[in-house]
Amino acid sequence: MAEKKLLKLGALKPAPGSRPKRQRIGRGHGSGMVKTGGEGGKGQTVRSGGGKGPAFEGGQTAWARRLPHRRGYSQKARDRGHFGTRYAVVNLRHLEQWDPAIEVTPDSLKEHGFVKALLDGVKILGAGTGAPLPSGLRLRDVVFSQSAREALTAAGAHIEGE
Repeated sequence: MAEKKLLKLGALKPAPGSRPKRQRIGRGHGSGMVKTGGEGGKGQTVRSGGGKGPAFEGGQTAWARRLPHRRGYSQKARDRGHFGTRYAVVNLRHLEQWDPAIEVTPDSLKEHGFVKALLDGVKILGAGTGAPLPSGLRLRDVVFSQSAREALTAAGAHIEGE
């Protein structure tokens, strides 16, 4: 009878090659990571947390500092980095093979792999290959470009709750 091997926690180890050896920085010329240690040159980009934020304007006095301080002005018109709306985009040509029995919502689009992340919402654009859209599509909680809206209403789609 063959000897039975027991799996023990102390004997567990990762598969060969799945855990590459970490790069040791600043350990001599043979390592290839001398002097700057992979950080590039000097200055802002080398420092921890360095870099420029989304509101940076190339050194020009920032928009928030140029304005007189008063209540009620909207930063949404200017500062796209903090306040801009970012949509996950789907083109009409992707909906040509869509099953009309399934309602088109941001969640169903993500579930079927048409968008990776929902971001601030889903926007359908009018780019298509010219193939007809299935009639009877139901769309909910999605934003449209004007050409996409026209194409969908022409195909008899039912749009609700934008």
